[in-house]
Order: sequence, then structure tokens, then C-alpha cells
Amino acid sequence: MNTGVQLAIIPNVGPWELALILLIVLIIFGANKLPKIAKDLGSGIREFKKSISGESDKKDDETKKD
Repeated sequence: MNTGVQLAIIPNVGPWELALILLIVLIIFGANKLPKIAKDLGSGIREFKKSISGESDKKDDETKKD
């Protein structure tokens, strides 16, 4: 008996699926808003990585010492 539960959120996403997702996003939001969405998504990911690594905490500590 297999009692373990396997959760696959995004299983095997290939190039055609990514192209279809991009096309749907393009239709929904339009070409004018895509650069702003990409910029906001990138800055959000950057902030998330900084918070995980503790980089912002190190900078805060250095500014407090000065």
C-alpha cells in the first residue's frame, strides 16, 4: 500500500505549454502592460531572494554602526 501523497504542482511543463501561457497572458493584459508586469515580478523575486539570504539585514546593521 502506498500511503504517501505526492503533490505535483507543475509537472513537465514544456515549450509549447509555456508558449500557450505567454499567449494567454498577452491576450489578457495586452502588450503595453507586459514590460511593467515583468519589471514588477523581477523586483519582487529580487526582494524575496534578499530576504531569504539576509542581505538587507547585513546592510541595516552596517548603517546602524556608522
